[in-house]
Amino acid sequence: MSSVYGKNLIVSIFGQSHSEAIGVCIDGLPAGKKIDFRELKKFMGRRSPGKNEYSTKRNEKDDFEVLSGIVNDTTCGAPFAAIIRNMDARSSDYKEIMDIPRPSHADFTAQMKYKGAQDINGGGHFSGRLTAPLCIAGGICRQMLKHDGIEIKAHISEIHGIKDSLFDPVNIDMTPLDDGFPVLDKAKGEKMISAIDEAKKDDDSLGGIIECAICGLPAGIGEPIFDGMENRISSAIFGIPAVKGIEFGNGFACSKLKGSQNNDGFYINDNKIMTKTNNSGGILGGISSGMPILFRVAIKPTPSIAKAQDSVSMSKMENTELVIKGRHDPCIVQRAVPCVEAAAAIAVMDLYIEYTGRRI
Repeated sequence: MSSVYGKNLIVSIFGQSHSEAIGVCIDGLPAGKKIDFRELKKFMGRRSPGKNEYSTKRNEKDDFEVLSGIVNDTTCGAPFAAIIRNMDARSSDYKEIMDIPRPSHADFTAQMKYKGAQDINGGGHFSGRLTAPLCIAGGICRQMLKHDGIEIKAHISEIHGIKDSLFDPVNIDMTPLDDGFPVLDKAKGEKMISAIDEAKKDDDSLGGIIECAICGLPAGIGEPIFDGMENRISSAIFGIPAVKGIEFGNGFACSKLKGSQNNDGFYINDNKIMTKTNNSGGILGGISSGMPILFRVAIKPTPSIAKAQDSVSMSKMENTELVIKGRHDPCIVQRAVPCVEAAAAIAVMDLYIEYTGRRI
């Protein structure tokens, strides 16, 4: 059940990178909710490959086909299902990796677990291609939450040591960013793009950090211990294959502060209890505080690079060198931004349905 997420909203993702299609099934969506499919396609376009020099040249438009759950663009109570047909797969690039695993990919661990039964083409079910159906589900949840005044926005906060401005943790401007390269400071974004270009010329890749904010969520949503807001959001975020870390609020930086510096003092504003700072990232004891939920996600460099790398022949049990073929992103951070928003929306929607008793 590793490809299934949720308690109140059940999201199931299926398919492989080079299978005939990939897709998603969502059970538990409230009925009678209008879906703006034009807006959903625009959201999907933010993740799509092949749009610029710093993304893979695999040409997938990510057009989706809705199979069930919708009548007249409105949820009808039946499970929602949609597929995206893979149109530009090139499996010949992956024949070698059944025996010679790519460093920092799941090729080796998949072989240890599935003993050769796994689909190796394009990474199979481990591929970032599966974030496309994730974005279908997240895009729908994002629309429903926005209807209730809950908005989600992310941006690239860092690539290769080049840092964008950060969100104001108390007052976040939710104005949409540039879909192509979402940063708050365009000058820093241009420097990031230059760094990606340099890495590409050197047959290498870069990673980075994405900052995400969730605004408008009422206080009191979530659970303590094992089922808190951080837990549920983190579980969904780690469904994005390139994610290697997450921190909420000021995260690891709080370990360097005194309590008097880190604590968020309360005050009354317009008959509402708020905090003057937001080092906690909008979550206390696993429960939303009513302040913006703020977190940052670490994205690893694309492991498929054109440089020769050390590997092994699993059949011969000897060391060898691998030169990876195929079409790969020199940096996936910019394409991962909508994926982070989508995963966050799914997690929040799952909790919000529980909080409202399905009355949304």
